[in-house]
Amino acid sequence: MNSKERFQAALAYHTPDRPPTKHYGTPEINNALMQHLGVSTYEQLQLKVGDDFRHVGPRYIGPALRTFPDGSWEGLWGERYANWSFGGGTYPEAVYLPFANLADPADLPARPASYYAEPPFPAPAWTDIASPTGRFPSPDWFDYSCIKEDIAKLQGYVVCTGDAGTPDFMNGIARCRGVERVLFDVGEENPVYLALMAQRFDFQYEMYRRVLEAAGGAIDVLCLGEDYGNQNGLMISPRKFDKLFAPYMKKLFDLAHHYGAKAMMHCCGSNRQLIPRFIELGLDILEVVQVDAAGMDITELHDHFYGKIAFCGSISVQNTLPFGTVQDVVREVELRKRLFAQGGMIIAATHDIQVGTPLDNILAMYRTIGSLS
Repeated sequence: MNSKERFQAALAYHTPDRPPTKHYGTPEINNALMQHLGVSTYEQLQLKVGDDFRHVGPRYIGPALRTFPDGSWEGLWGERYANWSFGGGTYPEAVYLPFANLADPADLPARPASYYAEPPFPAPAWTDIASPTGRFPSPDWFDYSCIKEDIAKLQGYVVCTGDAGTPDFMNGIARCRGVERVLFDVGEENPVYLALMAQRFDFQYEMYRRVLEAAGGAIDVLCLGEDYGNQNGLMISPRKFDKLFAPYMKKLFDLAHHYGAKAMMHCCGSNRQLIPRFIELGLDILEVVQVDAAGMDITELHDHFYGKIAFCGSISVQNTLPFGTVQDVVREVELRKRLFAQGGMIIAATHDIQVGTPLDNILAMYRTIGSLS
């Protein structure tokens, strides 16, 4: 089987030749793996570990995103990022939050004309006017003419578009407003936050509608993301999810299905309580299945949800991969191969594999999956 056939078999609960897999790694881990495996590019690394997924997206042609004298750089919404060292590597963190002090949604830039292609979705509107508190990007800032050509180079692979930052209402808006402020916003249903949610959705929905339209049905997966859980439980109530988030997520799941793609949603932490709602809303694949969080044991998830939703991930980057033995890794992968022998699982790490993880454990994961070349 090639990657696409393997993925399609697994999603249809027909036994694949091996479980599909997807590679997740920090830049530091990727560089270490490339050096160990004797390859020089990320694409070559994907081939070596047997990553079945490839990504396409539009090319940015919008206003130049600035880099500042302190080394920080600008994001689409006017936020700024800088690399922060965590020992052994760096991670980009938001260092300027353009909407942090915004108290009145009337202070947001106006939203003019609509251009949704078809009902029943609400009409979005756009402005690229920068304001003292940030700006709203436009899908017109991207070139979609490359999509078909890029897909043509990926014959036999699972073709994805989108990422964990779509719509990412909590993390994404927190990078413009602050984590603590956003948690209060959700609880209070702050009008500024609700307006930012609507703007973010409108922009991302239309951008990925154009990508899917340009692909002409050749995209297999629309990748989405929203973190609802932490280590011990949900960060928001199921009621709050239904009121604020579910309507947007259903529209994104429906968008994927309209163009013949599967909807895959990255969701960290303990989100066990929401899985039945994800299924009702039409989610096809739950990513990344953080098994160390409360209620996320893979055997129990299999027993409750097998055949109703597929899973991607579940090999722990908190415990098994960094602190277990090779034998521990092999045992965890073999368990998943038994549970999901007839499909329903993409075996992968539960997040980007972190600095300090033994390479032998990473290679053991891919070797046991059967993907390492």
